[in-house]
Amino acid sequence: MTDRRAYAGWTAVGLSTLIAGFWAYWGSIATFHEGWYYHSLWKNFGLMFSQYLSPMMIFVLLAIASIRLPRVGALLHIGAGFAIPLFVVRTTPALLFISAPLILLGLLYWGGRPRPIRRAYACAAVIPFAAALLCGAPGAFRVAGRVDDGIRDARVVEGNAVALVWAGRGPGWPDDARGYTWKEADSICGSLTDDGKSVAAARLNIWRLPSVEEAVRSMARHGKNARGEWDPVTAKPAYAFGPDKESPLWDPFSPVIEWWTSTQVDDATAFRVVYNGQVSPARKKTRLGYFAFRAVRDVQGGF
Repeated sequence: MTDRRAYAGWTAVGLSTLIAGFWAYWGSIATFHEGWYYHSLWKNFGLMFSQYLSPMMIFVLLAIASIRLPRVGALLHIGAGFAIPLFVVRTTPALLFISAPLILLGLLYWGGRPRPIRRAYACAAVIPFAAALLCGAPGAFRVAGRVDDGIRDARVVEGNAVALVWAGRGPGWPDDARGYTWKEADSICGSLTDDGKSVAAARLNIWRLPSVEEAVRSMARHGKNARGEWDPVTAKPAYAFGPDKESPLWDPFSPVIEWWTSTQVDDATAFRVVYNGQVSPARKKTRLGYFAFRAVRDVQGGF
């Protein structure tokens, strides 16, 4: 074997490991940020491997195949590189971070021969899985410690100079994954009936979206208000400690991780808040499955 073929082979293995490691990092963090919301442990694992760790698995399996059968593995890399943007994901990130690397690796594996082969296997397979375990451990620990009282009814949440009634599960606090634009969320909240359980034909203005400051000041973790403060000048929140996807505001077993607020940046943009307290502007026309809302109203009457 020439040094050139060995160099090409180890370059391919190194790139495979690096790329798989990147997807291991992203997938393990995303799993416990927006995933892991089922009651079933097996469903959570299924979601983790089918959605979040699947890019890592693709690069690992193709690398193993290429080390064992270089020409076959090379063709599999190139074929997958062309197939993914055509039949699976048609986005620019998919083209740049999945398809292009697959095609490049296919070319390297075609002529490359990494030796010793056992060390190549270990590098391509063990390192990405170790990265997934290491990067996912903090998120897994956080999710395992979440507090949930199981109450999904309308409830008063007080503290940090804010007292609001937050709508119960229903039209004012949807749990579906269809996504809502800002205009839809604002319209539904404004049309909720007094009990928050149905939507009237006309706008009643009993319920509304929370302002970004109200949302930030209401965030909590482990039953304690996170003492959030909103700076309108920098448009940044600050917390005494990080909030989490826990009751009374959030449902840990819901796919929804972001809510609209009533605070608008301009005619086309409004602020959204994530369960971990992060705030960022979003186009009002945004419609994502993990993006919804929860209506609020001032404390009064029987509440």
